[in-house]
Amino acid sequence: MEKFGKSQPVARVEDHRFLTGAGRYVDDIAPEGALVGYVLRSIVAHGRLTDLAIADARESDGVHLVLTLADLEQAGLRVGMKSTTVRNIDGTKGARPERPLLARDVVRFVGEPIAFIVADTLAQARDAAELVETEIDDLPVQVTPMVGGAQIHPQAPDNIAFDFGLGDAQAVAQAEAGAAHLIALQVPDNRIICNAMEPRGCYAEPDGERLHVAVNGQGVWATKSDLAYHLNMDAADIRVTNPDVGGGFGMKAMAYPETFLVAHAARVLGRPVKWMSDRSEGMQSDNAGRDLVSTATLALDTDHRILSYRVETIANMGAYNSQYAQPIQSELFSKVMPGVYDIQTVWMNTKGVYTNTTQVDAYRGAGRPEAIYVLERVMDHAARSLGVDPWELRRRNFIRPDQFPYLSATGQPYDVGDFAAVLTRVGENADRTGFAARRAAAAKVGRLRGQGLCYYIESILGAPEETANVVFNADGTASILVGTQSNGQGHETVFAQFLSDQTGIPADRIAVVQGDSDLIAKGGGTGGSRSVTVQNTATLAVVDKITTGFAAFLAKVEGVEHGDITFDDERFRIAGSNLTPTMLEVAQMARDAGRDDLLNQSATITLDQRSFPNGAHVAEVEIDPETGVVTVERYTVVDDFGNLINPMLVAGQVHGGVAQGIGQAITEQVVYDETGQLLSASFMDYAMPRADDLPVIGFENLPTPSLYNPMGMKGCGEAGTVGALAAVANAVQDAMWDSGVRGVEMPFTPHRVWLSLQQASEGKGAAA
Repeated sequence: MEKFGKSQPVARVEDHRFLTGAGRYVDDIAPEGALVGYVLRSIVAHGRLTDLAIADARESDGVHLVLTLADLEQAGLRVGMKSTTVRNIDGTKGARPERPLLARDVVRFVGEPIAFIVADTLAQARDAAELVETEIDDLPVQVTPMVGGAQIHPQAPDNIAFDFGLGDAQAVAQAEAGAAHLIALQVPDNRIICNAMEPRGCYAEPDGERLHVAVNGQGVWATKSDLAYHLNMDAADIRVTNPDVGGGFGMKAMAYPETFLVAHAARVLGRPVKWMSDRSEGMQSDNAGRDLVSTATLALDTDHRILSYRVETIANMGAYNSQYAQPIQSELFSKVMPGVYDIQTVWMNTKGVYTNTTQVDAYRGAGRPEAIYVLERVMDHAARSLGVDPWELRRRNFIRPDQFPYLSATGQPYDVGDFAAVLTRVGENADRTGFAARRAAAAKVGRLRGQGLCYYIESILGAPEETANVVFNADGTASILVGTQSNGQGHETVFAQFLSDQTGIPADRIAVVQGDSDLIAKGGGTGGSRSVTVQNTATLAVVDKITTGFAAFLAKVEGVEHGDITFDDERFRIAGSNLTPTMLEVAQMARDAGRDDLLNQSATITLDQRSFPNGAHVAEVEIDPETGVVTVERYTVVDDFGNLINPMLVAGQVHGGVAQGIGQAITEQVVYDETGQLLSASFMDYAMPRADDLPVIGFENLPTPSLYNPMGMKGCGEAGTVGALAAVANAVQDAMWDSGVRGVEMPFTPHRVWLSLQQASEGKGAAA
């Protein structure tokens, strides 16, 4: 990998800024004296809004503006939020009921925005909100995701948002009819809240005839387009910036009403306006993740080879379509539905349904963790039910190296992989042969120990096109302008490091510029583990342009042929000369010669195919049967991420993803009561994982370089979460199998685990 990055574990340069309090987050940099916005939200999950009296609020001390939906429509805003729909089995499109920026006639979840109040201070805005009088006539509440129940939208009979199908149902039915073994398992996937370290927020300020909006999102270009749409403005009159962002994880990639309300208020008042969510408000209004129940069925022959795979899912959309919600549990789920196994007969049917809960959209992995969780749970269940080794069942059904390139049953062109080699290595690293002794030692002290395996594959998503722009500055430094947006992944380090590897420019003389729609014409933002692969492919292209241009310039200056100039990633070499100028030295020569055209170069690339990272996770857990407490004692990961640029950053991404997966598996769960009230709306009630919930996480990369990009890279940002859910769940199941527990469901809270063990001991066979 000499040419494409030196694969050095360089420490993150941005961390000093973050850890010393010098980060530039939205709330830190909002203009001094900015007015403060506050959202009045529904406290009723489903009801008809018959009266909204705001006169007293408008007269309250410090209040500058109170907005309702009628005010937005009178001002000419487009008030219906955008959403993506999928195609139903019958060829029609999924439902798209209006999701207004502020409630229209009916409220459909606790936390739905009703009015927006702008005042001098947050306290004054809150006081004014107390003066708003609302009358809401209760309507029946539907909290459980199901077909039917209390009707939420007239455009969605039986509350069905979409009915998606992929594969061959008839062929699957035939395979099942002739199978030697038929294994079925219901697999719930619990709803979770993202809880990024920094809550959502934004500010807007007039800038002459233009409008500047700063938002802590995952890119600026979609926000700019959406602002132009909702505000009926020319996009050229809008500047969007993204400062430092304290975590995104997919949740901050989507549009939310507050951005447009703040922007409109700033236009109306001619003054800066800011809004920041507090934690409980975010728990009520941020897009949630997961929340689906799948029934998976494997048909196997007498040799335990998989003949067919069927998945039928009910996926909760919440009260409305969020921006990308419908494709998450349908199209994105399908990308990796058959996993790493040679299965060509599949059927997938997902019904998205509306409920009176907060919207659900992308959360780290966006459909792929959900798909792998179902598959790896049923694979483990099949092995245990058939009395075979779960590792051997997987190995027997792997796609072999000689089958690549391989077109999956759901149409994904897997380029390369050696799954058996990765499985062997993770067994060694996890000391699989020593597990029996560890289990016996745990049993001696009254504990149950289990080991769980998950083998995952990821499909890298997000926009396939990206631009890189390199500028040589007059002070002898260089800037690289990128179309992605860091939410804490270390982009400032890795993009500078990669450009340094390719050009010889010292990394400390390279500035990474991101998140400004005035400086960067377009970009794909951050999401789907796309950033490093797509952005650095664009960097390669722009370095090629720079090198070609500088070589031609040097040839002319030195009076030699163009072919006499070479570049070795550090210096230019000139045949017959002892001159070896660096990239920065040639840039200065070009500047002195008036060749400013050589000092600002950009390139845009499109990747025709996405990469497919894969890997194996092994978790070991111990359970105290007296209390039901589950602890993760060991955790081992071997991934195939292809070639790496900075292994330290990759390990950090894996650790973070595993932590989020363990959190969902062990502690996290959103709970609503039957009236639609959120019972887990604070950290007193919603159990985020803590340091003592996490073990030391072993990580190794065993690469088979991708064929789909010139660096041979595969994305890594979401892989930790994709593998963690099933690894932990399978470990818990392994620990309790001999106690008679035959089904486990996340999260594995002490009460749930203890109760399942008690019921199993009484012969009731309940699931955990």
